[in-house]
Amino acid sequence: MLLSVATCCIALLGLVAMPGRSACAGAALEERQLPMKFSWVACQPNCRGWTSAVGIVTAETPSDFDAFARDHQLEGETVVLDSGGGSVNDAIALGRRFRALEMFTTVGVSVLTPSAHGERAHVSPEAYCESMCVFLLLSGKSRYVPEQAHVRVHQIWMDDRADNARAASYSADDLMTVERDIGRLAKYTFDMGGTGDLLALSLNVPPWADLHELSREELRLTNLATTDKIAQLGSPYAAVVKLTPNSVQARFVSSAVTTETNPEPAKSTKSVRASGRAGGMSTAGPPGQRVAGSPP
Repeated sequence: MLLSVATCCIALLGLVAMPGRSACAGAALEERQLPMKFSWVACQPNCRGWTSAVGIVTAETPSDFDAFARDHQLEGETVVLDSGGGSVNDAIALGRRFRALEMFTTVGVSVLTPSAHGERAHVSPEAYCESMCVFLLLSGKSRYVPEQAHVRVHQIWMDDRADNARAASYSADDLMTVERDIGRLAKYTFDMGGTGDLLALSLNVPPWADLHELSREELRLTNLATTDKIAQLGSPYAAVVKLTPNSVQARFVSSAVTTETNPEPAKSTKSVRASGRAGGMSTAGPPGQRVAGSPP
């Protein structure tokens, strides 16, 4: 039940993926509503490549990532996120996998552009990381948030009552589930080097309100952005290369990462769609471009 919220509702482990109730424009938003897919974006000889992670975290996502990782050398590589959120407990498990591999994280959409020497890959920063995606972003050993990216937070709610949260009734067991999962999320946040500001900002936004988009100052306060550069995207020579201007430093680093050992609950919470507008984007860039991982 942890802080998770998505533009278009979803849920895992007992949660059911639900279609957005407002019109969602663009194929990119469609992909962001589907279960998360991992793909390796190769850009040699220009650079070493990176992992594209697009979609919502479901109960199968951690095992899907394990299968993907078996076929690729991911230690110290970069994950490019474009996601509406997903299952709280499964996102925590996935984030711990990213940190165990000492991966770098950023927000963006991988785009392939035809060139004389084949397709050339680059990252478009015009992307969304919402709800539990924000906590996946936090799992990076180093974290980069482009100026054009949208990082948005929201509360989480019981999966079967998110659509009418104010009118629904709640039992003592429901409150126990909520408090337990908030505790799990809080521990994860501090393990990853985040601050209490991230929890406070997220928990302040109810499911019937618009998602809150973090400002550059809030990205600093929460320790979500730790660098103005990102690793291995675009250069075969430099360890880190600048994609777009700015980003940040932070405060408060906590204990080392530990493995989540709590069993998955019979009840869980879900990511809920904000009642206001849903952030959207178009997958296609300028003519001649396509999103990496999409059909050619």
